Amino acid sequence: MLFTNLQEGRFAKDPAVVRFHGQYFLYYSMRHEDGRFGVGIAVSSDMETWETVSEVPQSTPCEKNGIAAPGAIVLGGKVHLFYQTYGNGKKDAICHACSTDGLTFVKNPENPVFAPPESFCCGRAIDADVILFKGRLLLYFATRDHDFRIQKVSGAWADPSSAFGKEDWHLLAEQSLLVPELSWEGECIEAPATIEHDGRLYMFYGGSYNCTPQQIGCAVSDDGVFFRRISNTPFLPCGAPDSWNSSESGHPYAFRDEDGKAYLFYQGSADMGQTWYLSKAEIAFRNGAPVLL
Repeated sequence: MLFTNLQEGRFAKDPAVVRFHGQYFLYYSMRHEDGRFGVGIAVSSDMETWETVSEVPQSTPCEKNGIAAPGAIVLGGKVHLFYQTYGNGKKDAICHACSTDGLTFVKNPENPVFAPPESFCCGRAIDADVILFKGRLLLYFATRDHDFRIQKVSGAWADPSSAFGKEDWHLLAEQSLLVPELSWEGECIEAPATIEHDGRLYMFYGGSYNCTPQQIGCAVSDDGVFFRRISNTPFLPCGAPDSWNSSESGHPYAFRDEDGKAYLFYQGSADMGQTWYLSKAEIAFRNGAPVLL
C-alpha cells in the first residue's frame, strides 16, 4: 500500500485519476483558506510522486459556494470532468467540464447538468463517478432521502457522443441502486467507484459517514443497475489505532492503467477529519471478486 501526501495543507480528499498524454492526472477535493472547497490538479509520471500544478477555477454562479468530489474519464481525446457543486445542501448537483490538456477546462454551458428527480430522493447529486459500460456512459452519484438523513447511490446514463447536457441524461432506474443495510454502513453509502472486469461492473463505495468510521465496501452487477454486495464486511477497512487512516479509509476511486493493472485510490484520516491524505492499493480479480495485492 502506498501512502501519497500531496502536502496541500494536509488536506486532500476524493481522488479521481486518469492517464492522459503520457502522464497521470489526479483530480481531488482541496480546501481554500476561506473554507470553500475546490478541485485541485496534480500530475505524476509513476503514480507515486505527485506534483500539485493547478486547480479548476470556480467561474460560474452555481460554483460560488464551492466545488468538490470530481470523477474523470478520457473520451475522444479529452479529459471529461464531472464534479459537484458544494455547500448548497439539497441543491447540490453535478457539473461537467472538458479539457484537451488535462489542466485547462471548458465548462459545460448548461451546468449543473444533472440532478435526480425528487420522486425517490431529495433531488441532490454528489460524488460523481463515470464509466463506459455496454455502449453507454454511466454516471453514478450519491443522493439522500427526503429527510436528508440517509445517503444512498443511484445512477443515470448518457450517449458517450452527446454533449452531456441536461437533456442527455436518463435515469438507470427511478430508485436507489444501493442503500445502507449493514451495521458498519450506518446511514450512508456514498462515493461510488466503478471498474469493469470480464464484462461485469464492480462498484466500490464508502460505507458510513466520514470518520464514523467510513470504510470501503464492494458490490457487483451484470447490467450496471442491479448490484449485490460481494461481502458483508468492508473490502478495505480503516487502519489500526495511531495509523494514518485510523479514523477512515473512504471515498474510493477505481482506476485501470494501460497495462491492465487496477488500483483503488482512497482517502484517509487519523484525527476525525481534521487532516486528510490520499493513498492507493493495487487490486486484482480472483474467482469473480476483487482482492487487495
